[in-house]
Amino acid sequence: MAGGNSNYWEDLRKQARQLETELDLKLVSFSKLCTSYGASHDDHRGRGSDTTPLLSSSSQDRMLDTLGVEIEQLLAKLTSVNDRMAEYTNTPSVTSLNAAVMHTLQRHRDILQDYTHEFQKTKGNFLAVREREDLLGSLKKEIETYKSDLIHCSVIIAMATKENMTSQRGMLKSIQSRVNSLANRFPAVNSLIQRINLRKRRDSFVLGGVIGICTILLLLYAFH
Repeated sequence: MAGGNSNYWEDLRKQARQLETELDLKLVSFSKLCTSYGASHDDHRGRGSDTTPLLSSSSQDRMLDTLGVEIEQLLAKLTSVNDRMAEYTNTPSVTSLNAAVMHTLQRHRDILQDYTHEFQKTKGNFLAVREREDLLGSLKKEIETYKSDLIHCSVIIAMATKENMTSQRGMLKSIQSRVNSLANRFPAVNSLIQRINLRKRRDSFVLGGVIGICTILLLLYAFH
């Protein structure tokens, strides 16, 4: 067969070495991108949400996904070359040769196995980091939504309290007017009415203070 000569073997070796070189370069780039991906997200959280990374998460994801597909394609091509090299070593014209051919084939197989293992390990670490970032992002959104709802509720409570107190003041003024009219008719009751007014003002201050403190505590908790 045409593949039974040394030129065919050397051509396969050349293809294998070229693919191995490309894989080595891309695996280094892939590892650096994965490391940068995790570090940039950790640094972004540490500095605060007002900082902007050099590359957005979506851009980094696209770059890593694209590079991952390219590496998988190169691994598939190298696997095919290794299979053809193994097929070549099984031909009758090669089996009688020395162990150098088998040694060369085993070396290329080991390189393919190492590259495959390295890629799977790096890819697994990247996917774990990305999953963690997705979970943290979802949790952050839920916290922001909770804070927004809490602030909204605090404002509603404050407005309702204000409206209620305004309504009560109007009612009390009407009652006060009637009581004053009665007091003018019956001076003996005037002293009792003054004591009641004094206690009423004191209770109003206490109630207003309690409501104010509660509102402040709610706002502080929301922005914590």
